[in-house]
Amino acid sequence: MTGQGALGVPPGRIMLYARPMTDATDQRLAGQYEAYPYPKRDPREEAKRLVVGSPSHIREIDYWVFGAARPVSRPLNALVAGGGTGDATIMLAQQMTNLGRTGQVTWLDRSAAALAIAQGRATARDLTNIVWEQRSLLDLPESGLGPFDYIDCCGVLHHLPDPAVGLRALLSVLAPGGGMGLMVYAPHGRTGVYMMQDVLRRLAPEDETPQQRLDVARRVMKHLPETQWLRRNHIFDDHINGGDAGLYDLLLNPRDRAYTVPEFSDLLRAAGLRVTCWVEPLRYDPVPMLPDPRLRARLDAMEPTQRAALAEALAGNMAVHIVYCVRADDPPHQPDPAAETAVPVFREVNGEALARGIRPDGTLPVILDGLRVAVALPPLATAILPLIDGQRSVGQIGAILAARGMKPDAFAKAWQQTFAALVRINRLLLAAPV
Repeated sequence: MTGQGALGVPPGRIMLYARPMTDATDQRLAGQYEAYPYPKRDPREEAKRLVVGSPSHIREIDYWVFGAARPVSRPLNALVAGGGTGDATIMLAQQMTNLGRTGQVTWLDRSAAALAIAQGRATARDLTNIVWEQRSLLDLPESGLGPFDYIDCCGVLHHLPDPAVGLRALLSVLAPGGGMGLMVYAPHGRTGVYMMQDVLRRLAPEDETPQQRLDVARRVMKHLPETQWLRRNHIFDDHINGGDAGLYDLLLNPRDRAYTVPEFSDLLRAAGLRVTCWVEPLRYDPVPMLPDPRLRARLDAMEPTQRAALAEALAGNMAVHIVYCVRADDPPHQPDPAAETAVPVFREVNGEALARGIRPDGTLPVILDGLRVAVALPPLATAILPLIDGQRSVGQIGAILAARGMKPDAFAKAWQQTFAALVRINRLLLAAPV
């Protein structure tokens, strides 16, 4: 896609969604996102920062979806279903541009207001690898779009009348061997949200206009009792710093449901999907939170979903669940971090800074939405981490350290331990091959 279209926005096929709303709640939901496109974004801020997160970071896609096996020379055809004001679309398109990766990102959403903001952001960055589709993701099976190697659907399924139907629509345009990055709400970390939604349904009935309801919400928020759980929940701040769009989406949304780990697992399994990563993997492991040896035996007896559900309930701080998944019958990718040709790459961190953060006891302190975890690393990690630049292979790093006197066996052991620890917090991955 090249050149500029009308109004100075990147050209692309824009289609109004043809599928009628499935119920009255959908009509209110559509009205909400026209009045208050979400999340709050200003194209003028693109010069200051790139919003980066999960899912859909290019390094995560390479590793968690394709197992660091899909060559970067293959064009990537990606879909962001429910693109909103453009966070995932802009992030992925910019990362592809920065890395010289060919392909395109298709933004798809019903909201004309969100479309205008997302296009403004793309224009501010001179991105020419985005296609724009204004329509419902439920239209995908008959849309003629795709197939897509990767699909992002973040914060959408939990607003649909039937999330399973939404997943089937996404799968209908997923290319063979492709994968998805999904996000849904989780209940425990949203403590207080549903209480306040109940308050506002009573004070600001859903038949009022979005503007009327928002006015009531603002007034209520000024007088929250100290005992209201939302005042104690510091995991998210949409209602504080997210502007009108954040407040409305969090507390006045006409339909959202939260999924526990077992509920989300069941939804994905029923759709024929297999999870390759719960982001971040360490969050779904109760062992660091329960170091008591007598409890460890009980934890070891649990199957993975039970352990993850226990971690979710024990931590109490998960407001969302983010997963990467592929079709259940696709052969599993098993990237080998010990391979001489494997190229380790950091995700938004610097090796030298990471090494400096290791404490004298050999642990790296990590905070996951307020949960403090100490990640154990081997002593040689401080020598290994500064050499990881996304270009050197494991073999080349080992050779450099061997020239400095490190024995190959010692390096191999330390590298395995280092990678195993840092991949669990999604900081260290393997790059895709050339």
